[in-house]
Amino acid sequence: MAAIQVLPKHIAELIAAGEVVERPASVVKELLENAIDAGASAITVEIRNGGVSYIRVTDNGCGIAREDVPKAFLSHATSKLHTAQDLDAILTLGFRGEALASVAAVAHVEMLTRQSGEETGTSYAISGGEQVRYDTAGCPLGTTIVVRDLFYNTPARMKFLKKDVSEANAVADVVERIALSHPEISIRFLREGRQTLITPGDNKLLSVIYSVFGRVFAEGLLPVSYALDGVEVTGYVTRPTSARPSRSMQYFFLNNRSIRSRAIAASMENAFKNAIMIGKFPGCVLHINLPAQFVDVNVHPAKTEVRFSDERRVSACVYYAVRSAIETDETRPKADLSKVTQKAKPVAVQLQMVEDDTPKAKKQDFWSKMPAEDYRQGAQKQKPKPPIPSPAPEPPRSTGGAVRLSAAKDNPFAPQQEEPDVINAFRKRQQEKPAPVPQPQPAPPVQTTPQPAPRPLRLIGEAFKTYILCEYDGKLYIIDKHAAHERIIFNRLKETKKEDARQVLLTPVQIALSKDEYNVILSNLAVFETCGFLIEDFGNNCVVARECPMLLDTDDVQDVVLEIADNLLSQKTDIQAEKINRIYETAACKAAIKAGNKNSTAELKALAERVLYHDDVRYCPHGRPVLIEMSRYDLEKQFGRIQ
Repeated sequence: MAAIQVLPKHIAELIAAGEVVERPASVVKELLENAIDAGASAITVEIRNGGVSYIRVTDNGCGIAREDVPKAFLSHATSKLHTAQDLDAILTLGFRGEALASVAAVAHVEMLTRQSGEETGTSYAISGGEQVRYDTAGCPLGTTIVVRDLFYNTPARMKFLKKDVSEANAVADVVERIALSHPEISIRFLREGRQTLITPGDNKLLSVIYSVFGRVFAEGLLPVSYALDGVEVTGYVTRPTSARPSRSMQYFFLNNRSIRSRAIAASMENAFKNAIMIGKFPGCVLHINLPAQFVDVNVHPAKTEVRFSDERRVSACVYYAVRSAIETDETRPKADLSKVTQKAKPVAVQLQMVEDDTPKAKKQDFWSKMPAEDYRQGAQKQKPKPPIPSPAPEPPRSTGGAVRLSAAKDNPFAPQQEEPDVINAFRKRQQEKPAPVPQPQPAPPVQTTPQPAPRPLRLIGEAFKTYILCEYDGKLYIIDKHAAHERIIFNRLKETKKEDARQVLLTPVQIALSKDEYNVILSNLAVFETCGFLIEDFGNNCVVARECPMLLDTDDVQDVVLEIADNLLSQKTDIQAEKINRIYETAACKAAIKAGNKNSTAELKALAERVLYHDDVRYCPHGRPVLIEMSRYDLEKQFGRIQ
């Protein structure tokens, strides 16, 4: 066995730094927590290259005394704990005294700080854990910390960092969570020299939600305020009608600290039972306040997981708080009459159901839609052209032999005059018939064997408003109408050209997203455009959809985009073809008729014929079977007719 030796100081510091500083977002989180603990009311965060090359955090807090500045960069040096009993009731965000020491071990750090009673501030620089500069300087009240070249001395850690965009998104998520946890602090975030977030600091949570998530998300919230057995829950939850297809917009804070808790999330979702659609999830920004001695935050290195002394009491308070907010909501969904009038069919179209013996053009299937340009062209072809009026005869002119000739014919009493030789030659040429031009003979028609017409299909009925029962070619078929229609739309989306498959929305749809959803959509705008969507950035974690596929209903655009974003986030591959298929699958699922919908007999029969007369509809895009067949032999065997 090798001899045991004590690690050098710089190696031990690098190991300790790896437990605290994982990426630029970890550095920003630690510096923001220090600024909040210093009593700052305004904080500015600036990053470049995702925070790898440059991070600057400026606050107007109490600052650090000149003699304490070098101590702040020592391991386990803190002003927030003094005795072991202080660990039983931690009220500050930071308490371990490892943040600045860990950051200084793997980066170049500069600090400018000044307290209110000092005339000049302190300038301090440390690199790789070694002091570089310690001097006086002029600076405003508070503290400014600049971190450059993160992981410059640990290339192994640098190698595992993600792209600058991904690292910057992680930093933005940390800044947003800090802003939501402290609405009394004005937080400003600069990313690559551009301001992307600023909160007013007016101590109103709704103002911060509006700044972070935008107007659409903020307008669909319900206020929450409840207290039970020493536990207080405040904040906002989404209305049941504003539910989302994922849990990405659920934020929980305990004593102004961002946490993750499955028990609290489950209690919040249970409060929405019988008030929200299956497959939808509520969003929330909830603050939980309880005495510090009833919770332990010294569990996880990132301090995001906590332990409660009585978890049931906290979960029950969250449940009743959310439930009371839902039950006391007096708003009701309002019908949008403009959409109703747009979807209503004109009376003339409804009266075309009567058929006669006259041959008519083949109608499109009931599930298809026609682009506006094709509709206009078809209307122009069907419109009868007005008759062209024959030109009025010109009055006879008073000069020339031809005029005299016509006058003589029209008037028998006019004096007869000789016709000029020019006119006689012209009439002679007109009477001579030209030689016929030989026309090319058409090629003989190719003899083709006519395709046999498909056997007639007999529609039996529909079971549970979901399955179509029909008899065809001596067999009984049971067709899942949603799965079949979904596959038909999926095939049509893949076959239709991009420019012919989209429609321009009369009213653009504004969609509020989480930070991850917002970033994944902006990074896949070209993929969306290939699939018939035109999506633009609207800022504040919002996008605007201006065009969508023709087969998609405009009311489903928001749900489709949200579901696609969730699928892209869970997708591990960057293959564009697979992303396009995922988008087509989601759009087809939303556009297809649903189980439980009421359909006419003609629609059911048309759908059954489309499935049975073609072999390209056998499985839905998700792999479920479209139909089940049963022969007459199998059916009679079940009833004992055949032994």
